[in-house]
Amino acid sequence: MKKYPTIIDNIYAEIKNIKDEGKVANYIPELGCISDENFGISITTIEKQNYGVGDFEKKFSIQSISKILSLTLAYQLEGENLWQRVDVEPSGNPFNSLQQLESDKGIPRNPFINAGAIVVCDVLIGHLKNPKEDFLDFCREIANNYNINYNEKVAESEKRTGFRNVALCNFIKSFGNIKNNVDDVLDFYFHICSLELTCKELTEIFMYLTEDNYTTHKGNSIITESQTKRINAIMLTCGFYDESGEFSFRVGLPGKSGVGGGIVAIHPDKYCIAVWSPKLNEKGNSFKGMLFLENFTTKTASSIF
Repeated sequence: MKKYPTIIDNIYAEIKNIKDEGKVANYIPELGCISDENFGISITTIEKQNYGVGDFEKKFSIQSISKILSLTLAYQLEGENLWQRVDVEPSGNPFNSLQQLESDKGIPRNPFINAGAIVVCDVLIGHLKNPKEDFLDFCREIANNYNINYNEKVAESEKRTGFRNVALCNFIKSFGNIKNNVDDVLDFYFHICSLELTCKELTEIFMYLTEDNYTTHKGNSIITESQTKRINAIMLTCGFYDESGEFSFRVGLPGKSGVGGGIVAIHPDKYCIAVWSPKLNEKGNSFKGMLFLENFTTKTASSIF
């Protein structure tokens, strides 16, 4: 941990006041209520040491970062059968695109685009008695944090304006790859995306992807080493939509972004780092977050390549 705080502080100071070329994702109205000046970074190491700077203890809607958690639970419950419902290929298209679904006969390219995450939600509904409550319990246990909750205002805001997600869900249903009621699947999906955490909490909840043989405070394992490797691989190739190759090239870590402005990145056997800055670039990823992580892995020489 010794070198990380100084490097984080220096990069934070460099980037904090640069001109941010991004825009807040106000197409979800509730996200537009957040100050676009927020900027926070947090890191937690494999030794459980934590350091943060800026707005790293402010909660925000993690949006698509939560898709790692829903994928993890679905993989735990469904095993390898999951990949019959959703693929693991980079999409090369925007996260809410309908374009590929027809040619792919309703099988989404990967679990991190909206279509894929919606199918994952359908899988979970098939397994869970009380999906929203059970998913929240799962998140709280792996984070050892019982203050994690949905933001109902954000979920409702997405429900009112998520017309393209409604179209995606119905289109996939027409191919038979949504088994449950469309309204139930979408309600669950919107709630998962509304999950609120801080940067510090993000680094803690994803420690299971940095450690071999991780167990929760209750002594429960989450997924196998092989499954952990596969999720990290999907994050590396698909975690940033049609900018995933760019993130791998510039940062060199498995990661996942969300339109709330958060980014989480994993260095297996070393650390988990999270950045939050709400202004997004044209690809839907945090402008300052991408810049920070590129500088961080360069100055720490800690990419996986």
